[in-house]
Amino acid sequence: MIELAIVTLCLSFFILLALGTPVSFSIIFASFLSLVVHFPSEIASKVVAQKMMTALDSFGLLAIPFFILAGNIMNQGGIALRLIEFAKLVGGRLPGALAHCNILANMLFGAISGSAVSSVAAVGGIMGPIQKEEGYDPNFSAAVNIASGPSGLIIPPSGSLILYSLASGGTSVAALFMAGYIPGLLQGLGLMFVAGFISKRNGYPLAPKKTLREAIQITLAAIPSFLLVFIVIGGIIAGVFTATEASAIAVIYALVLSLFYQEISLGDLKVILEKTIVTTSIVLFLVGASTGMSWAMASADIPNLIAHTLTSFTESKTLLLLILNLIILVVGTFMDITPALLIFTPIFLPVVSKIGIDPVHFGIMLVFNLCIGICTPPVGSALFVGCSIAKVPLTSVIKHLIPMYVVLFAVLLLLTYIPELSLWLPTAFEVN
Repeated sequence: MIELAIVTLCLSFFILLALGTPVSFSIIFASFLSLVVHFPSEIASKVVAQKMMTALDSFGLLAIPFFILAGNIMNQGGIALRLIEFAKLVGGRLPGALAHCNILANMLFGAISGSAVSSVAAVGGIMGPIQKEEGYDPNFSAAVNIASGPSGLIIPPSGSLILYSLASGGTSVAALFMAGYIPGLLQGLGLMFVAGFISKRNGYPLAPKKTLREAIQITLAAIPSFLLVFIVIGGIIAGVFTATEASAIAVIYALVLSLFYQEISLGDLKVILEKTIVTTSIVLFLVGASTGMSWAMASADIPNLIAHTLTSFTESKTLLLLILNLIILVVGTFMDITPALLIFTPIFLPVVSKIGIDPVHFGIMLVFNLCIGICTPPVGSALFVGCSIAKVPLTSVIKHLIPMYVVLFAVLLLLTYIPELSLWLPTAFEVN
């Protein structure tokens, strides 16, 4: 019966996806069908519905809509423009200055907004035309923007790390946030190395040198935006407030700052709130659906079966981590990061726990891995948004993305096999 439930769950899920059924409904129907193997249909439907409702009855989940709202406010509130100007100041004297500015701007704005798609759209919309005027190949510019966009999902405050915390059964959000800084910086530096090499070979220009007065003005204009990160992360680490309370503070701060900049009016809030409601509904519906599937998988003993299969296949910790990475990479190319985190965290976390991997280390590894997926065909959301913003075909961008994929994979391997890269900061600040 257990084998039948496993086959039913997996087969129905992938068939529904292949038929074009939305991910959330595919998850719900597959969970229901697998439970019908053990229970009458009436009980199975009640169990799925109950698990979905119970999953959403969590105070910690309030952080998700608040961070989404804060990101949407910042996206329209002039904060992105000020951070891009600061990025141009920092990276402007390097070969291929505007490419470096694009990467730095995505790291800065993505970290504050917590959204890869928002970052790719906002930064690409501003930097793309400027790079084109300076003679940059639009396909190269789009590739740089796409590859660096997901950095905001690993550099805190990150909604993806909050989702991992919930899916993993309560891994410390503060520890995950601290653990994300070094991987995020490694991602940015690796991409800057590739962009610099290509830019120098193609003779892309340096940015005009700023005067001291201009540099001071740009820095002062960016400081209020940076303060948001210090307030949110500092407050969580110091224990002043929880991640959920920090998300509400982020909304208030972003709103006050945007109104001060006079980039949005109170009338704009209606559109921002509508956009937030739609995005939040999609994410939370996925959370509920994925929890139902997690229960169905536990009922079918899938996590233990996978753990037993992998550990019996090899006793090598190195090889096992490599296999897991390859599986997650494949999953990430076909599934968006939110459902992937919610579905596969309960499956793979018991496996890595058995071989002594810290949940914080695995969380960073998992999120970084899935970040590669959202800028990789065939389903990468950041990939399609970046191409759309740059008005370039996907096929022309891919060849420019290949060396960037190589760097991202190299950083992933470093994070996998050198856990101190993720765990050093949480340990140093005694965050757990």
